[in-house]
Amino acid sequence: MAAVWQDVVRDAAAVREAAAVAVDAALLAGVLMRTGEQPHTSDVVSYAPFTLLPSAVPRALFEQAYAVQQDFNLLVDAVSQNKEFLEQTLASTIKVDDFTARLFRIYMQVLEEGLAQTVFLGINRSDYMFDCGGTAALRQIEINTIAASFGGLTSRTADVHRLVLNVLGKTEEASHLLPNNPAKGLALGIAKAWELYGSQRAVVMFLVEDVQRNIFDQRCVENELWNRNIHVVRKRFRDVFEQGSLDASRRLFVDGQEVAVVYYREGYVPQVYDQQNWEARLLLERSRAVKCPDIATQLAGTKKVQQELSRPGTLEKLLPGHPEAIARIRATFAGLYSLDEGEEGDRIAATAIADPDRFVLKPQREGGGNNLYGEELREVLEKIKDSPERTSYILMDKIKPQPALNYLLRAHSPLQVSKCISELGIFGVYVRQGQELVLNQAAGHLLRTKAIEHADGGVAAGVAVLDTPYLV
Repeated sequence: MAAVWQDVVRDAAAVREAAAVAVDAALLAGVLMRTGEQPHTSDVVSYAPFTLLPSAVPRALFEQAYAVQQDFNLLVDAVSQNKEFLEQTLASTIKVDDFTARLFRIYMQVLEEGLAQTVFLGINRSDYMFDCGGTAALRQIEINTIAASFGGLTSRTADVHRLVLNVLGKTEEASHLLPNNPAKGLALGIAKAWELYGSQRAVVMFLVEDVQRNIFDQRCVENELWNRNIHVVRKRFRDVFEQGSLDASRRLFVDGQEVAVVYYREGYVPQVYDQQNWEARLLLERSRAVKCPDIATQLAGTKKVQQELSRPGTLEKLLPGHPEAIARIRATFAGLYSLDEGEEGDRIAATAIADPDRFVLKPQREGGGNNLYGEELREVLEKIKDSPERTSYILMDKIKPQPALNYLLRAHSPLQVSKCISELGIFGVYVRQGQELVLNQAAGHLLRTKAIEHADGGVAAGVAVLDTPYLV
């Protein structure tokens, strides 16, 4: 599996020529980001980092990941509707993790007041690695239920890789790269939610960061909506705080415009929330607008929920009458362990301290760059092993993927071969009106690749790069 482009990787002249073509192709195709030096303007842009060559992915595991995505959509939706499960699962976490606790307080306040929202939109991305410790197996890393990114740019990356393979004389292989357009699939879900909200005049609001380096990824989805004659506005939490209001029937207005759908591309890390932003978030959650995600669905994506789902019997309670879906979901689980206080947590903590290379330590955070490995994992666990703070983490078996040689193309970086590993994400979209699921589908894929010396971190964090699967 690892040696699919062995002849190319060794040909320095061919690599140099292909890399020059690839960079121009990425710029032409719109695989773009704003620069770190000028993150607030599109006057100067660069290409988003990507691999020179598409990476080999086992066909059977790729198909398995697609086949289980509708099941994961069902599961996330079921968790988001189960107050008792969320309360029990997050009870220990909210005592020690202030961010999760504040989200949870808003969740409870909105439930007590009574939900105004009747249409629910989920856009998630389930991320996997290929475990090659024995027989190759698909292992879920996490499921992202808020601001799952790069559906736009990855829609354009396959064309770049197709051209590169053609330039390298691999026309047959180029013809096998799969079409992929998550931007269209995500927009389909947003458009369906907008339509069910039932007001032609209402807008879709992208809730965006203050610093928007990844704006082109968002524009891909935005433009799909404009093409359907759906009006899109871009606002920050600050704008919602200053210009937002609810009318008597809890319709949301921002700057005088009624908002049908709030699509979060922000709001998943504690650093973005000051008191004003927490108040803005509460206003949004209390409204009738379709939130993607609503706060219950954001909580459903926490690491603690992920760990709890792997316990025997949990899936059966959440998805009664779906034994095939449960079997497909369970087949993707890696070993996940609770660090809650008590005998079981003590035993797991001691095991990880004794053999830290077997595990990954995960806090309740999204956005990449948060996980702990090896010696760092041991140090942190040693420090918190007797403290309630350890309950804000979960432990997961470390996955052993098969490295492959590739070139990671980054602006202003030397062209050099790297040993790389890849992570496959499948986008899922669902829309529920009341109790009826009106849309449930996989919406495309994202392959990200990084050099093996970088344990953790995504494309936006500057570690992983965009890639295209080449099925083998």
